[in-house]
Amino acid sequence: MTNQNPEQIARDTIDKQLVASGWIIQDKKKFNLAAGLGIAIKEYVTDVGPADYVLFVDKTPVGIIEAKRAEIGTLTVAEDQAEGYAKAKLRLLNNDPLPFVYLSNGEIIKFTDFRDPKPRARNVFTFHRPETLLNWFKEPKSLRGRLHDLPTLPEDGLRDCQITAISNLEKSFQDQRPKALIQMATGSGKTFTAITFVYRLLKYAKAKRILFLVDTKNLGEQAEGEFRAYTAQEDNRLFTELYGVTRLSSSFIPNDSQVYISTIQRMYSILKETELDESAEEENPNETRFEQKEPIPVGYNEKVPIEFFDFVVIDECHRSIYNLWKQVLDYFDVFQVGLTATPDNRTFGYFNQNLVSDYGYEKAVIDGVLVPYNVFTIETEITKNGNIIKMGEQVDKRERLTRRKFWEALDEDEIYSGKQLDKDIVNPSTIRTIIRATIENLPSMFPDRVDSQGNFEVPKLLIFAKTDSHAEDIIEIVREEFGEENKFCKKITYRSDEDPKSVLQQFRNDYYPRIAVTVDMIATGTDIRPLEVLLFMRDVKSRSYYEQMKGRGTRTCSVEELKAKGTPTAKFSKDHFVIIDAIGVEQSQKTDSRPLEKVPGISLKDILTSVAMGNTSEEMLTSLANRLIRLDKQLSEKDKAAFAENANGQTINQVVKQLLQAHDPDVIANYELRITNEMRGQAPIEIEKAIDAEKKKLINEAVAVFHNPDLRDFIVDVRKKLDQIIDMVNIDTVTNIGWVKDNVEAANTTVTDFKVWIESHKDEITALQIFYAQDYRHRTFTYKMIKDLCEKLKTEKPLLAPLTVWRAYEQLEKTNGSAKNELMALVSLIRRVVGIDSNLTAYDKTVDANFKKWIFEKNAGQHNAFTESQMQWLRMMKDYVANSFSIDKDDFDLSPFNAEGGLSKMWQLFGDETDKIINELNEVLAA
Repeated sequence: MTNQNPEQIARDTIDKQLVASGWIIQDKKKFNLAAGLGIAIKEYVTDVGPADYVLFVDKTPVGIIEAKRAEIGTLTVAEDQAEGYAKAKLRLLNNDPLPFVYLSNGEIIKFTDFRDPKPRARNVFTFHRPETLLNWFKEPKSLRGRLHDLPTLPEDGLRDCQITAISNLEKSFQDQRPKALIQMATGSGKTFTAITFVYRLLKYAKAKRILFLVDTKNLGEQAEGEFRAYTAQEDNRLFTELYGVTRLSSSFIPNDSQVYISTIQRMYSILKETELDESAEEENPNETRFEQKEPIPVGYNEKVPIEFFDFVVIDECHRSIYNLWKQVLDYFDVFQVGLTATPDNRTFGYFNQNLVSDYGYEKAVIDGVLVPYNVFTIETEITKNGNIIKMGEQVDKRERLTRRKFWEALDEDEIYSGKQLDKDIVNPSTIRTIIRATIENLPSMFPDRVDSQGNFEVPKLLIFAKTDSHAEDIIEIVREEFGEENKFCKKITYRSDEDPKSVLQQFRNDYYPRIAVTVDMIATGTDIRPLEVLLFMRDVKSRSYYEQMKGRGTRTCSVEELKAKGTPTAKFSKDHFVIIDAIGVEQSQKTDSRPLEKVPGISLKDILTSVAMGNTSEEMLTSLANRLIRLDKQLSEKDKAAFAENANGQTINQVVKQLLQAHDPDVIANYELRITNEMRGQAPIEIEKAIDAEKKKLINEAVAVFHNPDLRDFIVDVRKKLDQIIDMVNIDTVTNIGWVKDNVEAANTTVTDFKVWIESHKDEITALQIFYAQDYRHRTFTYKMIKDLCEKLKTEKPLLAPLTVWRAYEQLEKTNGSAKNELMALVSLIRRVVGIDSNLTAYDKTVDANFKKWIFEKNAGQHNAFTESQMQWLRMMKDYVANSFSIDKDDFDLSPFNAEGGLSKMWQLFGDETDKIINELNEVLAA
């Protein structure tokens, strides 16, 4: 019978928690320390009074528990009392102070390890197991003590931002701060940073196990790959040669690894001891719209005790760790480290505002770790204003799922908005108009991408579509408008016919596909360095999610890698990428987090996914039952038979009945009455366990069919048979196209900054001294001078790299020609800044014009001043000056002159005029 005394109620709860954690509870008058490894003796006498519980492990006292009644929520008032018992002498024992001290009121447990450098109480989910305390007791230092043994971080091979993050994190650990947040821009090496500090924690702090938590299977696989590829700098061995790495794909957790990679969904299901289908790990839980009012609580799992891990590293921690999923993090007694590129206010709050690394996108661009981007807008009439299809029009209709078309006459006007496009209404003309505008403008965005035959090479381009069906429409039109074959444009979604991972690998490393279309699969956490264009044909309301999507294009890529991985015409390293905004995504209002908790409707897919992940609350199962009742009324007999085939022969009505009975008070009361009668005379705690087991069985049987992904897919797909209208009547047109205003302002800033830098360095850099000199036209500058100037500029001001400034000018004025390389671009830019040229002109065009003028002047008064052989030689000299800025006699030993006879050939052609011609060309061509 339950004791009504508040303190005894707390002790009853503590007893249950101790037993669940592997402890044997004994009375002080009838103790037997040989009964098991861990013994908790109640009311053990000390020289300062009886302690509520004294914990013995392997017959040795190691800790105490001070119990308080539940009304005492502020347990800190009892800390001194608990510490006093820990320091006291136990009756009949000459013990040292006990290191492990717990305070509990049955609801809250606070734990202090007095071996820590600065002992500090922390909340724990429940009590640690006896074997854990035994191991800790034997160790000379606690984990928090060993964190002070971390040696100085070797900086070789690490970026400054990574050094800062790791150093600050380790200082945070040493200060015993339980949570820390690392903000590092996408592409700046978050995972590499994490593996580096994980390695140090395992090697030097002797951490036992570390959990690397992700929220999608795709991210888990990528993390596993990076752990396996990581080489420990200190002994040049692979990480996996030193430590075990296990990615969890079932409910089984081996205990012989050091690093465990898991989705938060799987870890939740493991703690709940329910099975999880891998399909539930494909999308992050932040994508689903369901929020339970009362999340199903996680209970203690002796297979995975609270101390199983020492650290948890949470990737993409700005999402998926709140509400239901937060329980996974609350369960473990660990240090928590969050990794994200896009934290929001919730993220900062969760990690106690302990930001150990603040390395955002702007800083990464300034450091040259990531590349900047420009935004190009394509706005069409229909995406902005929608349209109308008049009553009586014969239109195509299409089933969403099968895409089967049929004709039908509209019986009323169909008015639609731009937001309905590609959902209720499909207008192929809108897609075609956007794709054509993209085709027409790509060459001006990437003017250097022309092959030897003069053909433009499309840069790697990723299109974000609204739905899988929308992606299919885009692919069809892209192939048609580009005039290309199937392999040119591919879909990368979870519903792709081809293996999406294989297609993604091709997109990342091979020439084809040039264009990929996705919905969400590669919106985040996927590294595609050669990607240079993002085309948004879907809107995004979450600021952090939009930043993650943009992150697909931010990675740097060397010219060698660009050429090797699918863009052979590339002449420069990737120094920017382009966002083509065809939906208004740049202007749409964004929120700090995806609007998941306040969505009035809950999709059927989200409910099914939540149930499959173990969310079996009354609200959840009732909602699912109601949706299935409505669905049953809409299905054909054929569809109903298909449902039963996927549901182990059960009809929808039978499944609904089980769902409703799972939490039916009358049904549960009958079970309770039956079990109580059957177990009459047994201990109340055993009867309570049997009732709980029967309730769990009732729920598990009700949701068992939904663990089958085929049934879940069937239910979702059959709902999608609602028809889409294909608008072939209204032809779309572009209403606004070009670079966005913000980019023009940014371009002005870039040009101004460049002018200021050039002006401020004109007296100290030789090349600039020549440009600013009065007698400029009578002096020459060398390739080395320009090279040194360029390196100094990029070192001091990475955002003022010549090609970046060139593109800024292109947005502000009409330029003459395009930059062939960054050194030629720099000379042209300086000429524009110092006033030699009134418009930005490609240096090779300047040299060509000056050469023609010089030849014209030489020919004045005579028909031809030079023979054809001489002209061929002079043209070679002109081309050489265009690329190297000057020419002298030593240069004739180089290509292309050496192949034609070198300096001796020059003397043969021009004789005594040789020196004069060299000097004249150096003077006039650079004029």
